[in-house]
This record gives sequence, structure tokens and C-alpha cells, in this order.
Amino acid sequence: MPRFQDQNHTLSDFQDTVEVVCPGCGKKATAKADHGKKEARLYCLQCGYTKTTGTEVEILGMKGHFIDAAHVYFQADLWYAAPFKNEIFWAYNGEHLDYLEAYISATLREHKDRSHFTLLEKLPRFYHEAKNRETLLKVIAKLKNKK
Repeated sequence: MPRFQDQNHTLSDFQDTVEVVCPGCGKKATAKADHGKKEARLYCLQCGYTKTTGTEVEILGMKGHFIDAAHVYFQADLWYAAPFKNEIFWAYNGEHLDYLEAYISATLREHKDRSHFTLLEKLPRFYHEAKNRETLLKVIAKLKNKK
């Protein structure tokens, strides 16, 4: 019986390094945000594409250095994303995907000290439902093998 112990991760634990679809060649690229330097960089090891930008964004007419997932600064598509029924299953990077896989594959899920802000508490219902386990694990395997 696979067992999962919640590490109380939040989505922000995975958002500084995000695997994306390269705007140059369509293969896997990486977007990284350094919020201390107020800078984000997207680079592709496949084709050499690189772009650097600031983290300042404008929301409702207000400008600021909002902390967001790295891909947002480039409006890049997530590499680890796939349709699931009428939803989209996604992860920011391999570590995030592994965490979701461990949770979904577990038949015993242990939670402690929940705060209503953890990643698992914010997931859509379809991630939690046992009836979706097998299909979601196939989606994850497909994403892990994506070239």
C-alpha cells in the first residue's frame, strides 16, 4: 500500500524554476525567476534561445514586482500540462510532478498540521478522487516521457 506523508508544500515552493515550451523550437526550456534581483530568465538548452526580463508587472493599473511563477513573466506555456476530462493537469517542474505523482499514487494519504494554504488543499477535486488515480498516473507517465 503506497503511503504519502504531506510535506505541507505550497505552490510557491515550486514556482521559481518552471519547465516551459521553448518559444524558439517547441522543446523543453526553463524559466527561472530571481525575485531578489527582480529578474527572470528563460533559456533553452536545445536551441540556445534565451531571454531575460524584469519581474515588474502591471495589474489593474498598478505596477510592481509581484512574486509569480517564472513562466508568467514570459507568458510561456507549461511543459508539464495535459488535458484531463474537462480540466488541465499541470505541474511547474519535475519536482512538482513527482510530488503530485506520489500523492495521487498513494492509497494512504497522511496529513498533519494543515493550514488551508498547502498545495494539496488547493488542488481541484479531480486530483483527489480515487476513481481518477489510474488515468492520472498514465497522464503523469506520458508527461515524464515527453520529448
